[in-house]
Amino acid sequence: MRKLLAATLGILSAVGGFVDIGDLVAAGQAGARFGMGHTWVLLLGVVAICAYAEMAGRIAAVTGRAVFDLVRERLGARMALLNLVASYLVTVITLAAELGGVALALRLATGVPYLLWVPVAGIAVWLVLWRMRFPVMERVFGLAGLALVVFAVALFWLPTDWAALGRGAVTPGDSGQGWGAYWFVAVALFASTVSPYEVFFFSSGGVEERWSATDLADARFGVLVGFPIGGFLALSLIATATVVLRPAGLSVDGLDQVAQPVVLAFGSAGLAVAALAFFAVTFGAALETGLSAAYAAAQYFGWQWGKRVSPHEAARFHTVLLVSVLLGVLILLTTVDPVTLTEYMLIISAVALPLIYLPILVVANDRTYLGDRVNGRALNLLGAVLLLVILAASIVAVPLAIGTRMGQ
Repeated sequence: MRKLLAATLGILSAVGGFVDIGDLVAAGQAGARFGMGHTWVLLLGVVAICAYAEMAGRIAAVTGRAVFDLVRERLGARMALLNLVASYLVTVITLAAELGGVALALRLATGVPYLLWVPVAGIAVWLVLWRMRFPVMERVFGLAGLALVVFAVALFWLPTDWAALGRGAVTPGDSGQGWGAYWFVAVALFASTVSPYEVFFFSSGGVEERWSATDLADARFGVLVGFPIGGFLALSLIATATVVLRPAGLSVDGLDQVAQPVVLAFGSAGLAVAALAFFAVTFGAALETGLSAAYAAAQYFGWQWGKRVSPHEAARFHTVLLVSVLLGVLILLTTVDPVTLTEYMLIISAVALPLIYLPILVVANDRTYLGDRVNGRALNLLGAVLLLVILAASIVAVPLAIGTRMGQ
């Protein structure tokens, strides 16, 4: 039971990272357009985030300091400032998209226009971040996000051809949509699984929960349970879209279409569960991104930080947190579509990924900080290979976005 409770930080990180508003729609689009052809992307993303989150968690547990804190000290103020600007930009845009996702989920449940829910979502996120205790927050929203399992259950109620799903997963192809669009979706999905804020939140959350070297086993357990769960839930979204939307030739441009397979399987009850799941994962991601934006700024400038620390003692940290939420709300009030916003954010995120993950690999090999708990040879080899994949995604992201007109 203790290990299961310890895993909730990984679950919140994973559900918020793998299945946020962009991924809800992107997974539906991938299944509707390419079937199970992007299964390998999700598997690769799970391996990558598990490897680097384990490094980030180990750094936090052994040193008692978060990753971004050590990045500035290890690589210098200039390199860390570049990381800060890139990560803060991506994280705030993501926060705006997640707040939009919360509003869209509430619209799905109530029928009230989503723009009316945007300020409500911003206030609710701020209140939870301000008043709710960290362990309660991670367990409530992390575990509530598991309601997405309804998509996996729906596969057993729908006329699912399991053999065809399996063949599609092991024989990816462009399905007549074009290889450019296929690779654009692949890069976007991969970027969503290894979003920078995931490792910032995970390592900073470990410091918030006062991990030490004795907690390494629990931290690894959280990584190896939480992030694969997020990947499984995202794969379930792709599979249901493959079964229901692809044969009908339907496209996905909102949460209504994403929920359609569950509605077909379970009717209004399925819609209610889907709306709850969408709300939980987008709200959890909004909490995660809001904290990550403030964590990065405070750790770079050396301010007192932490959700556990009162606003009086960490005024600058809480100010950045509040400003980040306000910026997210203001971005949405321009009437920009949150789904489109997140799709653009994923491309920006893909470009910024090497700036985030290279320093983690460097610090995880520094005996000054970790002593004999540095990476082993196998993990270093895996980390280096994954870093090459991250670099490749970073290089091709913008050309693919331009050449395919954002995957059209």
